[in-house]
Amino acid sequence: MEELAIFSRLIKKHKYTLIIIPIVTIIITFFLVRNLPDSYISQAQISTGIVDETQQTTFLTNSDSQKANQVSQEFSNLIEIMKMKKIIDQVSYLLIIHDLTEKKPFRELSSSISKLSAKERNTITEIYKAKYGKTEGLNLWDKQQIELYDLLRSMNYDADALKGKLRVYRQGDSDFINIEFDSESPELSAFVVNNLSQEFISYYTQLVKANQKNATTFLGKLVQEKKETMDKKIDSLRNYKIINRVLNLQEQSSQLYAQILVYTDRIQQVKEGIASKSGALNEIDRKFSPKERSYLESTLTRVNQGIIGTKQDLKALHDLYIESGFDPKYQESIDSLKSILSGQINRYTDQYIYNPLVSKQDLIQQKLNLDIQLDMSRYSLGLIERQLDYLNEQFDKLVPHEAVVQSMERDVDVSSREYLDILQKYNQSSMEYGLSIKLKLVQTAMPGLAQPSKKMLLVILSGIISFVFCVFVIFILYYIDNSVKSPKILANKTESEVLGYVNALNNSVIDLKDIWSKSNLSSDEAEFKNHIRSIRFELDKEIKDKTVVITSVNKNEGKTLLALNLAFAWNMTNKKVLLIDSNFSNGDITNKIQPAAYLEDYLTGKVGNEVFSVQPLEVLGNYGKDTSLLEITTENQIKERIAMLKDIFDIIIIETVELTKLNQATEWLLFSDNVIAVFEADRNISEAKKHYTDYLNGLGSQFKGWVLNKLPKEYISKV
Repeated sequence: MEELAIFSRLIKKHKYTLIIIPIVTIIITFFLVRNLPDSYISQAQISTGIVDETQQTTFLTNSDSQKANQVSQEFSNLIEIMKMKKIIDQVSYLLIIHDLTEKKPFRELSSSISKLSAKERNTITEIYKAKYGKTEGLNLWDKQQIELYDLLRSMNYDADALKGKLRVYRQGDSDFINIEFDSESPELSAFVVNNLSQEFISYYTQLVKANQKNATTFLGKLVQEKKETMDKKIDSLRNYKIINRVLNLQEQSSQLYAQILVYTDRIQQVKEGIASKSGALNEIDRKFSPKERSYLESTLTRVNQGIIGTKQDLKALHDLYIESGFDPKYQESIDSLKSILSGQINRYTDQYIYNPLVSKQDLIQQKLNLDIQLDMSRYSLGLIERQLDYLNEQFDKLVPHEAVVQSMERDVDVSSREYLDILQKYNQSSMEYGLSIKLKLVQTAMPGLAQPSKKMLLVILSGIISFVFCVFVIFILYYIDNSVKSPKILANKTESEVLGYVNALNNSVIDLKDIWSKSNLSSDEAEFKNHIRSIRFELDKEIKDKTVVITSVNKNEGKTLLALNLAFAWNMTNKKVLLIDSNFSNGDITNKIQPAAYLEDYLTGKVGNEVFSVQPLEVLGNYGKDTSLLEITTENQIKERIAMLKDIFDIIIIETVELTKLNQATEWLLFSDNVIAVFEADRNISEAKKHYTDYLNGLGSQFKGWVLNKLPKEYISKV
């Protein structure tokens, strides 16, 4: 709050500056803008078709909703294309051609054009027309074309001048782009906006169509390449299948695996049949005696010779049955042949094996049947195993074909997808190439009415801006100003106590006797007197003995004035006061009062207490020589003489030199326990001064505090 109060007082101090400068600025601005021409704005509107669903083709493969950032990017690209120098140059050519060929130009011809002859004008007009027809910019490396560019600039028709008055923007979130141009002529504004719109649409159409044509041509070639690649891969796959007799690997492998399972199951069944038949035969043989078995075997040999033909036929038929994968059509033939074989066995057994073995006739019949069945099973087992080995071999051959075919089919699939993707893009590009561009000039610019005058607004703004600028400058000055303007600031910067402050007096001559003896004082003098009394009161509470040393950081900060006034102030309290001028280099007190006694004489003993009269206020001056206190006499002698003074006086005030002469000022600190320092207001505490303030703080309780002197009146009201 204190800083704000100081800044407000600084504003009040410069109030006339804050009034005069804005007034002068307003007057100057008024004379500058009073002759400004009126302003006319023309506007055109272009529909882009980017977010307008009515212009979208429903059969395109684009997504229905485009992302907001993509839409914004498309509009930004269109706006930047419209602002391209290449487009604006076309408008510049049209403007200069119009003014050179028409009887009523948009602007008065410049001096550079007016001095040209009719022939020269026709020549440069043809050049501008040629440039416009070729959509070429001016080559500023060419001296002749530099002159053409200078003519455009002389009429303010160059690209930079036009762009400064041009405004292109998207209307909110709509599908429209607005083009505005501001000039001193309504016809000129409309001409620029309409031609810029047409040139932009024409350029963009050519650009898009050229890109679409190039894209369609490229995609057409790419489609052909992808198709040839796909066809080659398909032919390779087909040829591989034909050469390796592979039609459908999955179906073939499934069939082979099913046959393998059938044959495996049949082998298991045959092995079980062989085992059971062998067991049955062994059981039948066990029931015959050795003699019967011998007879039986010899007899069976003759029987077997008759049946061999039938068994061979049955074996051949059984082989066909196995090789066909157990086709049911062979089962009936096998069953029929088995019936024939059984009949032969029955006839043979009836004819040859009867007498010795009549009682075991059935067993013999069973043995013969089992022998035949066992032989057939053994034949079948071998054939089935060979067939199973063949199937496994065929199945194993399909495995490498499967890997190759899968790889080739995968290549065909990838090629097909690439081909279809490129074909889709080609079809879309071809379709877009056949469609018209969506950009349309939906609103043609018309000559507009004069815009509300901004002259008064400019005048008012000039005053406001100048006022704000002045306040800003004052604030900067305040911000960089580190000077002490209040006791609080002094206390913060020195980190020490402040005993009080003394206001500045504007009197050229200050009569202390009048201040301390008269009652009809001015307000400044009365305030000054009260502040001195306040400092006196603070010192009465702080001082430990009768001596008070007054010093300062620099000279001319008011030590002498403070010392004299404190002497008068204590004298007004009926105390005997001695004022000692120990400032040997600048003895102002001695020069002003002309005392009867001098410090050097009293300390050396040349004079004694007899020099002091009965006056309540006495002064000891100095001869002003280049000396110091301890150079006058010894330390003990000085202590004795000061002790004598303490017996006579109630208060001894000692003014010393400034702290920049530290050796002379500090000698008095040996003989006094009370030190106060004077600091002049509106001065900075620099790094050099900081050294001396730190020294005073180092004195501890011996240093009583600061007195802020010469404080301006405008800083006192808020203290």
